Amino acid sequence: MESPAKEDAGGELAMEIESSVMAEDWRRALSRVVPSVVVLRTTAPRAFDTEVAGASYATGFVVDKSRGIILTNRHVVKPGPVVAEAMFVNREEIPVYPVYRDPVHDFGFFRYDPGAVKFLKYDEIPLAPEAASVGLEIRVVGNDSGEKVSILAGTLARLDREAPYYKKDGYNDFNTFYMQAASGTKGGSSGSPVVDCQGRAVALNAGSKSSSASAFFLPLERVVRALNLIRDSWDGFGTKPESVYIPRGTLQATFQHKGFEETRRLGLRNETEQMVRVVSPAGETGMLVVDSVVPEGPAHKHLEPGDVLVRINEEVVTQFLRLETLLDDSVGRKIDLEIERGGVPLTVKLQVEDLHSITPNHFLEVSGAVIHPLSYQQARNFRFKCGLVYVAEAGYMLSRASVPRHAIIKKLAGEDIANLDDLIAVLSKLARGSRVPLEYVRYTDRHRNKSVLVTIDQHEWYAPPQLYTRNDATGLWTAKPAIASESPFLASAHHANHVDTNSNSVPSLSESSPMDLKCQYDSENLADGCIKMQTDDEIVVDGSHSSEDSLVEKKRRRVDEEIAAEGTLPSYGDLEDVKGDLLRHPSNGEGSDLARTISSNASLAEQVIEPALVMFEVHVPPVCMLDGVHSQHFFGTGVVIHHSDCLGLVAVDRNTVAVSISDIMLSFAAYPIEIPGEVVFLHPVHNFALVAYDPSALGAGASVVRAAKLLPEPALRRGDSVYLVGLSRSLQATSRKSIITNPCTAVNIGSADCPRYRAINMEVIELDTDFGSSFSGILTDEQGRVQALWASFSTQGHILKRIKKRTKRRITRKLKYGCSSSEDHQFVRGIPIYAISQVLEKIISGTRGPFRLINGMKRPMPFVRLLEVELYPTLLSKARSYGLSDNWVQALAKKDPVRRQVLRVKGCLAGSKAENLLEQGDMILAINKEPITCFLDIEKACQELDQSIGSDGVLNMTIFRQGKEIDLIVGTDVRDGNGTTRMVNWCGCIIQDPHSAVRALGFLPEEGHGVYVARWCHGSPVHRYGLYALQWIIEINGQPTPDLETFIQVVKGLEDGEFVRVRTVHLNGKPRVLTLKQDLHYWPTWELSFEPETATWRRRTIKALQSTTS
Repeated sequence: MESPAKEDAGGELAMEIESSVMAEDWRRALSRVVPSVVVLRTTAPRAFDTEVAGASYATGFVVDKSRGIILTNRHVVKPGPVVAEAMFVNREEIPVYPVYRDPVHDFGFFRYDPGAVKFLKYDEIPLAPEAASVGLEIRVVGNDSGEKVSILAGTLARLDREAPYYKKDGYNDFNTFYMQAASGTKGGSSGSPVVDCQGRAVALNAGSKSSSASAFFLPLERVVRALNLIRDSWDGFGTKPESVYIPRGTLQATFQHKGFEETRRLGLRNETEQMVRVVSPAGETGMLVVDSVVPEGPAHKHLEPGDVLVRINEEVVTQFLRLETLLDDSVGRKIDLEIERGGVPLTVKLQVEDLHSITPNHFLEVSGAVIHPLSYQQARNFRFKCGLVYVAEAGYMLSRASVPRHAIIKKLAGEDIANLDDLIAVLSKLARGSRVPLEYVRYTDRHRNKSVLVTIDQHEWYAPPQLYTRNDATGLWTAKPAIASESPFLASAHHANHVDTNSNSVPSLSESSPMDLKCQYDSENLADGCIKMQTDDEIVVDGSHSSEDSLVEKKRRRVDEEIAAEGTLPSYGDLEDVKGDLLRHPSNGEGSDLARTISSNASLAEQVIEPALVMFEVHVPPVCMLDGVHSQHFFGTGVVIHHSDCLGLVAVDRNTVAVSISDIMLSFAAYPIEIPGEVVFLHPVHNFALVAYDPSALGAGASVVRAAKLLPEPALRRGDSVYLVGLSRSLQATSRKSIITNPCTAVNIGSADCPRYRAINMEVIELDTDFGSSFSGILTDEQGRVQALWASFSTQGHILKRIKKRTKRRITRKLKYGCSSSEDHQFVRGIPIYAISQVLEKIISGTRGPFRLINGMKRPMPFVRLLEVELYPTLLSKARSYGLSDNWVQALAKKDPVRRQVLRVKGCLAGSKAENLLEQGDMILAINKEPITCFLDIEKACQELDQSIGSDGVLNMTIFRQGKEIDLIVGTDVRDGNGTTRMVNWCGCIIQDPHSAVRALGFLPEEGHGVYVARWCHGSPVHRYGLYALQWIIEINGQPTPDLETFIQVVKGLEDGEFVRVRTVHLNGKPRVLTLKQDLHYWPTWELSFEPETATWRRRTIKALQSTTS
């Protein structure tokens, strides 16, 4: 008999031997498994159903080597369009295509060409759902947290866990058990095989709970069924069939497994429980209970939450697996369900519906929106019936009307919308630019319909509406036109008053009197049909938006068909005339009714200026956010500076109208109407823009709206009294008397993270009191004459500390484009009116410049001559310390005894004529021997060059550099006021020529200026391969791309699916080379350009597959 010590030693030895054997088993198993596991890189090019557009990593594994089938999760295969590649352990990468995704459970299959894997020996991983048991040692093999291969150990703890709940408005699995283990999987491991020591997959990794390091695994019984049906289908056809049909049945009801103690509390009778326990397998602990029922589904009004399921077709059913089997085998037939409701036995007969019939396989893409029938998944989440018209992505047209994602469209243009075909039929009847009411409902406020006005895109921001349909044979979603080409929706995007510019009937401004131009077309043809509608526009903003940004009730719009009194209105009204017109009744009856009643206690300045005030609402299409514009939605106040029969002009700051590629709606304080405007001039330096409108669209309001009288001289001085006048969001005039504290503060705004327009070389006006940083307007004298624009400036916290910072008032959606993460702020300051007055005078007088069509008439727009150098002032006391001579200090002080400063060079704009001549820190002393003390002095010197005959456009400058006075001849640059007028969308990124804010950084690539990546889109090839914003593309496949035209010619030669080598230079100067695969199916190459002759933005396809060519 062995001693106890010897027995213990023997036991430890046996355990070590067993452990060694197990370790060897795991080693052999994993050596077979790892080569069969692939890293999946998936890109969802469009939002669809529960998923958003984006790029991600996941895991899959080969389950059929000969046929080339990979198993992974449903949320990896995606319910919508997907582009994916699989990378094996030896770094072979091959394309994969979706074959099947289950409508409910979290599994799906990709297919690949087995012959494409040339260098790797691997086997398929067998599926063994029967091997799963509590206590089983498992390994999760996959791409965990982005690692190439990760192997995590665990032990199955539960086989009957409730399906995990991920989110209330996204994908959730149901009507199945899950397994649970403490393996701590994380992102990227979705779709990993859960294997035993024999190398068999016993479950599919699906999700995890980070707070408890728990992982959730999907059982494989239904996966095995689906895989066998796919194999049988392929074998029957001898090759891959056009589509694979896997029968899936549903009652549109969700069940939960409840323990017997819970079912007893729900009223289950004792005899029923006893019967179930007897006939069920040993260890059964509960029954299935109805949790929810989808409205108008087969079970609606037949089953209720709390019903306990007893039998189906006289068979006791207590497990999800048996329930699913019976439903899948009974598609299209009726089944008998025996239930108990509060202890009362009931029998119901229900029709089993085809689950695939309520799973959408098509969608409409219009103006960036993705709209499709409401799926069973979301119908269950939202408790709406299946098939309703569901907004998966709001895009531009709908988001502009504040229609959010997840909305259900109920009506459009007064017609009921029951399905997607109804929506397409209504859209096809609408013309570009029309405004129609839309009703929708959200699941968060399901009992109230919201009503908004939707504006059909006037310009060709987006491709014509496309209808995409899933094709499982190719793995792609094929597109076709959703609307016939002859429909009004696809009519020309020209304005309603467009006149053929090739015709001699189009007048040029130079052929007419500058101030008394008569409209050359019938005013009856100008009125937009939508403006004649009379409707209320309730703007409902998504809950994530700021409440102050929502206009709950806008003013009623009504336009009389009759045009106001004939003849030309004065662009500048005499004060007494304006005052008289404000207080006396107009001759037109309707104008009398709608004229604003001036408050008796309003100041005279407010009374006079109110008819010239305009509220702006500006929307920038997400697909063309150029020049670093930081938001899609802006509000602000402008002032009418010219108003005649044929032309209206409004001045506003560039923090309200940032770019020319935008949709602008103008609401007038003088008359309750909202009409569109178009950007006609963006000053390249000063913080103002000019927006034109059609006065005839005002109807009777044309006689009420007035142009403000501008007072550029004399300049404001410290201590002067002014009136700050502006509009509240309810279009009520607000004013206060203020004192000028500083009339010549140099604005100093640092460059934003994502370079965008910022005011430079400007002096602004400061007041002692104002209405806060979000209130813009104008500064007037006591008689209502405009002396300055009270403008909004945008910054990212680089402004001086004395400026009070408040968040920019705007609506910011979750953008599909982005490059800036810092918080944006705004402040307000006054801009002297002289610069605006000068530009206006040039427009009205018909100065030399490029022609553009405005309200059907060609008008020349002025050029602006600039010294493209960023300057800042330095006190003369500081300049003396740098070595500036007493003579120059005295000369500069004598020239400007108030400022007593000298201008220094902060930097030259890259690519400017001054770039290699002026250096940082140079002091500008004189131009043409005349001392220079402020920005205005330099502007005047540039203007004199334009006025002098035979000027060569150079300035004779005297500068001070490193202790020496130097005379230089410095060239100037001429810029127009159009802003950026051309862009290219390639592989999902917005490409443009470097705009001035980028050039102001002082750097352009030495290899050639290159084209600049302004934005990128989620779910695009550039997202997938990392070609992000804030960099120049200087080469494509070794070919230089110094400008847009060259870039277009280069990318024209690239084919779909071709890998492209891209050389870039970041804003920080860091070069980089990357590769990406072009996808012309979902991301065709196209350009958008502005045509001055027609005043429209035109979209042109550069290269696309035949099926996706617009």
